[in-house]
Amino acid sequence: MKMKHFVAVALTASAVFSVSPTFAAGDAASGKAKAAMCASCHGADGNSVNPDWPKLAGQHANYLVKQLEDFKKGTERSNPLMAGMVASLTKTDMENLAAYFSTQKSTYGKADPALVDLGEKIYRGGNKTTGVPACMACHGPNGAGNPQANFPALSGQHAKYVATQLKAFRDGQRSNDAGAMMRNIAAKMTDQEIEAVASYVQGLH
Repeated sequence: MKMKHFVAVALTASAVFSVSPTFAAGDAASGKAKAAMCASCHGADGNSVNPDWPKLAGQHANYLVKQLEDFKKGTERSNPLMAGMVASLTKTDMENLAAYFSTQKSTYGKADPALVDLGEKIYRGGNKTTGVPACMACHGPNGAGNPQANFPALSGQHAKYVATQLKAFRDGQRSNDAGAMMRNIAAKMTDQEIEAVASYVQGLH
């Protein structure tokens, strides 16, 4: 990817997150006790087995809190199952759960050999022809994300889940991305690019 393209992405991110977020101050021990309600889908330690459900282990605490809050609002990110799960959660509950899952170690999968070349190309260099920026500009070369900017970690995340979310951003079904950044990016991605980059991050660490 050309440097000016990378700089444009970085400046956009800087403008959207010009003020550092206040980091969640949850209690991991309390979160662990509460996490039993999450275990059937996401696993006791946040490493889900079903690829339809995201791994929560190792995800940034603030990002997890935001997602729980958005599910509870149900406007920018809607999911009937999650809506029911978060309905009774307080802000403190959310912060405690986030603190617990953020301290767990994520497991890693493998990228599909047939998709890895294209996935790596998009993740590391984007598609300058269509204006898709490199994913690593925000999510980091190893998929660790950026907690200061509230960009999530992608490393080891289920390919199926990542692809579903990218398509949801592209189709406008999910709109809880600051500044419409993910919607604008996903709108320029083909199904093939989405599947490839999703597979690539599944094995990224």
